[in-house]
Amino acid sequence: MNISTNSVFLKEMGITEWTSRDAISVDTQANTVVEVAAVRPGPPADAASDMTQVRERASLGMWWFFGSQPQGDAAILFQNVIRVLGLAPQEWSWRSPTEIFNPATLPQDGTPIVALAFGGAAAQKLSGERDALPELRETVLAMNADGAEDLPLIATFELNQLIARPKDKALLWQDLLLAKSVLQNS
Repeated sequence: MNISTNSVFLKEMGITEWTSRDAISVDTQANTVVEVAAVRPGPPADAASDMTQVRERASLGMWWFFGSQPQGDAAILFQNVIRVLGLAPQEWSWRSPTEIFNPATLPQDGTPIVALAFGGAAAQKLSGERDALPELRETVLAMNADGAEDLPLIATFELNQLIARPKDKALLWQDLLLAKSVLQNS
């Protein structure tokens, strides 16, 4: 199969450009996505406007990710989460579940926020719930935030656990879809 044929198939699937898994690096400290390899050829010239439209549709709000800082394979998995969600650097932030929540950090323009807690401990700390992760998943929890309206919180697996148990990645995908639906309905 040549690149031209690949481009046709990618366009039919709604993919306008693609990169190697090794081509993107996410720096959670600086909240940036850095491309470290060239982008593979995509469909013809109108693809740039198509990609902009796709990213605008994906930009539904702000994503706050909580948990242990991803390292190694877990960082690669997190990169893939950011990429599949189509998030720009200003649309997400990595936070520690132990940091004290400050309502002043909420967007003043009314941008909806969804929080995703990686791991049962992070979900319990943020929500004040005592249940184990299996009971917390698939539910829209509320972040335990003084002085702020209920911020939706979705509990999911720790990234390192997903590396050890790849079959649970399908459940992560369900959690991401739940979080995305929360933003769409905000």
